[in-house]
Amino acid sequence: MSRARTARRIAAGAAYGGGGIGLIGAAAVGLVLAEVQLAKRTVGTLAADPPRADGRYGTEFGGPGAEPLRLAMMGDSTAAGLGVRRARQTPAALLASGLAAVAERPVELRNVALSGAMSDDLDRQVRMVLDDTGFLPDVTVIMIGANDVTRRMPPTQSVRLLTAAVRRLRGAGSEVVVGTCPDLGTIEPVYQPLRWLARRVSRQLAAAQTIGVVEQGGRTVSMGDLLGPEFAANPREMFGPDSYHPSAEGYATAAMAVLPTLCAALGLWPEADRLDTARNEDMLPVAQAASAAAGIAGTEVTAGRAPWALLKHRRRRRLPAADPAGPPQEVGAPATGAVMRRASHLPPGDLDDTDR
Repeated sequence: MSRARTARRIAAGAAYGGGGIGLIGAAAVGLVLAEVQLAKRTVGTLAADPPRADGRYGTEFGGPGAEPLRLAMMGDSTAAGLGVRRARQTPAALLASGLAAVAERPVELRNVALSGAMSDDLDRQVRMVLDDTGFLPDVTVIMIGANDVTRRMPPTQSVRLLTAAVRRLRGAGSEVVVGTCPDLGTIEPVYQPLRWLARRVSRQLAAAQTIGVVEQGGRTVSMGDLLGPEFAANPREMFGPDSYHPSAEGYATAAMAVLPTLCAALGLWPEADRLDTARNEDMLPVAQAASAAAGIAGTEVTAGRAPWALLKHRRRRRLPAADPAGPPQEVGAPATGAVMRRASHLPPGDLDDTDR
């Protein structure tokens, strides 16, 4: 069965209350469990909690009385930024700083992501944000799914819970961007045949997540094998000490992939929703767009005219600058790299810099 058909079945089961649809055959369960135990012994652990990044970013924009954009961050340890030492290195802080630089407005960030969270924690996280009458997010970023796979949550349940969270946020007036389940087959300490199975199930879940999110009016960005090529070339820099969570450089790569979609959701990215046929972008049925995006890191899917979706390849290949000592440039989107470099040097706002 194709990935698109499987994803549609999962999404349909989530929407209509169907039971769990197994992504791994029963005959493989014993082997998978044995490989999981080996992977757990190989992958390290991180004792420290992720640094807190809540606060105001880009305070130099708009003057002291400027109304800030409000950004909420939800999800698991990747959204929380587990594995880095400073708050400004977390993806939430990088996105808040990047958004402030693009919008030229301050950004108020609230991060309620929890390390170890699965999709069943999203209801609590959404309530934490929406029950705060002083903080109604203009846009919410969710990164979720990896723990759902590793802890074998039924994919229909995973998608149902994510879809419900997106629906509530959209109903409250927040734009929503979801970083879908990463390709767990890229993690080096995971060996075959678990690596192949991990890749298959995580991509199927990512595609099903995309269908559910887009049908609720949100946008998705494929995490896919975002860190795969970089890990293979430079694993000590791209992944943290546990060889599972990203390093500061890895989180910056992920934030660079999400930032254009985050800005597009707020109407801040030029020609955000126009097709670029030169880059093989297309308008496809939602399931086909979701399937294609799951295998291509950095790809955005957003709703088109029902039942179609717009598939956009926003992630650019990095090239060396003309000056070998200078920073890398982004092909076709110089603003992306420039904004992220600028964002990394923005003042942290109201929080004490010693906490960052």
